[in-house]
Amino acid sequence: MDGKTLKAGSIAGVTTIRNPILAARAVMERSEHVMMIGRGAEGFAKEIGLQIVDPSYFYTPERWNGLQKALAEDSVKAVLDHGNKSSELKGTVNKDNKFGTVGAVALDQAGNLAAATSTGGMTNKKYGRVGDAPLIGAGTYANNATAGISCTGWGEFFIRSVVAYDISAMMEYQKLSLQEAAAKALAKMEKLGGDGGLVALDNKGNVTMPFNTAGMYRGTVTADGQIDVNIYR
Repeated sequence: MDGKTLKAGSIAGVTTIRNPILAARAVMERSEHVMMIGRGAEGFAKEIGLQIVDPSYFYTPERWNGLQKALAEDSVKAVLDHGNKSSELKGTVNKDNKFGTVGAVALDQAGNLAAATSTGGMTNKKYGRVGDAPLIGAGTYANNATAGISCTGWGEFFIRSVVAYDISAMMEYQKLSLQEAAAKALAKMEKLGGDGGLVALDNKGNVTMPFNTAGMYRGTVTADGQIDVNIYR
């Protein structure tokens, strides 16, 4: 999403586009749409010259073995107990079953913000499930007037809480700081029973990266090249 123009692009349910994030950007920049899915998105990507690969390109032994383990343990044990979070949904109690979301937010020297999020989704997800990453306002949002936000975690709750846009809205309408708005949005999502985190950057260069899990891979880089990387609190 482009914070200057509020243009956005996303894709979902694709299996043959080598770099899905490039396709999402192309939807934003080279189509009249915001979101494309499945075969249509793949056809668009091929039409504009993005690299198309056989799904076997994405195979890794680690992720295959993780899926087999999830299938063996699971066969649909998605017990969504929102009250006490005793969920057996893969990717929540088993931290090794969900990783791989990559999100980035950036501020350029002209004051423009941008945000992007890409993920393989939840291990052993069902029936064409789509998470929060490609849903503008849920997992990804950018507005020059407020902030750029990219989320990761239990997508269903980020969707229901519209976390990314919620942060921007609280900054715009309640005049909250980036840190205050992000903390409130994450708390609202957690109250519903979800978990995860986000990276956010406002138009003044302030950064916040809150999460309610044991850890979240995260890092920052400043204009002068100073890099800071963290996993746990």
